[in-house]
Amino acid sequence: MRLATWNVNSVKARLPRLLDWLAGTAPDVVCLQETKCPDGAFPVAEVGELGYTVASHSDGRWNGVAILSRVGLADVTVGFPGQPGFPEPEARAVSATCDGLRVWSVYVPNGRTPDDPHYAYKLAWFAALRDALDTELRGGSPLAVCGDFNVAPTDDDVWDPALFVNSTHVTPAEREALAALRDLGLADVVPTPMKGPHPFTYWDYRAGMFHQNKGMRIDLVYASAQVARNVRAAYVDREARKGKGPSDHAPIVVDVDLEPVVEPL
Repeated sequence: MRLATWNVNSVKARLPRLLDWLAGTAPDVVCLQETKCPDGAFPVAEVGELGYTVASHSDGRWNGVAILSRVGLADVTVGFPGQPGFPEPEARAVSATCDGLRVWSVYVPNGRTPDDPHYAYKLAWFAALRDALDTELRGGSPLAVCGDFNVAPTDDDVWDPALFVNSTHVTPAEREALAALRDLGLADVVPTPMKGPHPFTYWDYRAGMFHQNKGMRIDLVYASAQVARNVRAAYVDREARKGKGPSDHAPIVVDVDLEPVVEPL
């Protein structure tokens, strides 16, 4: 299976690029975030021409998530039990079973600043997500949780750690929340860098940030053990961040063999 995740920063604004990318990259399952598109307006017909069915969860505001699949889309669930809101639960998680793989597309709250109420909301959201994923993992199905986590796991995942002191995305509490997900048995599928030492996935729109590779790795794929050990390749598609009118995020592409790996004697 070819699995991908991409914060498209508006599926309508990025639709021509998305369609070209789907046709050229041919992922089997794609998790999208920040779709900013009401469910009834999602371009189902356009992606359907490429063989994809859609599970979308969005109210058309600044959030929104979706899963596109050409290998089946069953047991679709929007949100998760205990998901906190601000004040109401937002459209930040959708999950489905795709050819035997349980896939989650998540868009974790930004948090704004450590002294903002949104920061406490972000940590509460992570805690509820952990509980939900714990339940999923106890079911025994292979699992991949993909999306924009809005946290850089380590200092190596930001272009200049000194510039992020006292900022969100790098605080100990946020990183501990990510570590709590890994403690469930999920592995961070780290892409192989295409350029430079760090496989960043996000670069601010400000002039030169992308070309100077002043970015962050905040888009992640967390996989259960039976998925992670069968990953054949993983990369950040920097080409999708280039050109006119890109998202400020690049997609992650993961090739995984869902069949058990038999080690040679």
